Amino acid sequence: MIQYLKTIQKTMVLSASNHVIDNTSFKLKKDEVIDDLQRDGLKIIQNKKFFKFGIDAVLLTFFCNPRKAETIVDLGTGSGVVALLLSAKYQTAQINGLEIQPAVADMAQRSVLLNQLQSRVSIINGDIKNWQRYIKAQSADVVTANPPYFKSGSGLANPNDYKLISRHEVACTLDDLFSAANGILKPNGQFYLIHRPNRLVDIFETARKYRLEPKVIQLVKPRIDEAANLALIKCVKYGGAELKWLPPIVVYDEAQKYTEQIYHIYNQAHLTAFSEEN
Repeated sequence: MIQYLKTIQKTMVLSASNHVIDNTSFKLKKDEVIDDLQRDGLKIIQNKKFFKFGIDAVLLTFFCNPRKAETIVDLGTGSGVVALLLSAKYQTAQINGLEIQPAVADMAQRSVLLNQLQSRVSIINGDIKNWQRYIKAQSADVVTANPPYFKSGSGLANPNDYKLISRHEVACTLDDLFSAANGILKPNGQFYLIHRPNRLVDIFETARKYRLEPKVIQLVKPRIDEAANLALIKCVKYGGAELKWLPPIVVYDEAQKYTEQIYHIYNQAHLTAFSEEN
């Protein structure tokens, strides 16, 4: 996982303080902090025991660029960072974030309250496998996901259950993910996800199984002379067979600082980004 944008984010550590948000009082829980997303005044609650968001979320938000985004569903929303950033990028969209872990979903919902976005953003505590219980079929223009990258039993399993679920496919497999995206999306709806390049064959196979045709890919490289370690993928429900490769994104320059491209992406993550055809 690429280190999240410490040079851009400003962390405000607030412990056990009372806050009043839209007439709703709450206290930060143990180990929680509020991070400034530096976007439209947005802030997010995070917990060091959970899986903190990384640059992945910013890249996914930037890459997500549909022609229509009235209704968006973020699968496995975690802290809600993608849902929050998309709420700034698409300011009239209705956004639902689905998260299986109750404590994480609760934290994400309090971030929604913190930003007074409850009229447009909802966090649902539920299992992707049972998405029909919470979300109407064929109701979304866009589905997004920053799913677990590792197959269950592969990689170094984290003993912290919260992080284990975030990193390994113990609660959500590729089949679960693409099945849900297919069911939730309208015909010609768009599914945006970020994953690892070494899973692309599995992703393509699963995508076609669920009639979600891969249409656009953009690789992410830590440095110009290194292999890509992330892949941004756009699929279209019932889309035709044609795949477009965008130039890769490079994260660090020769001085080990973020590239101008990354700063541009962060600054544009809440705006209409590059133009792209279906």
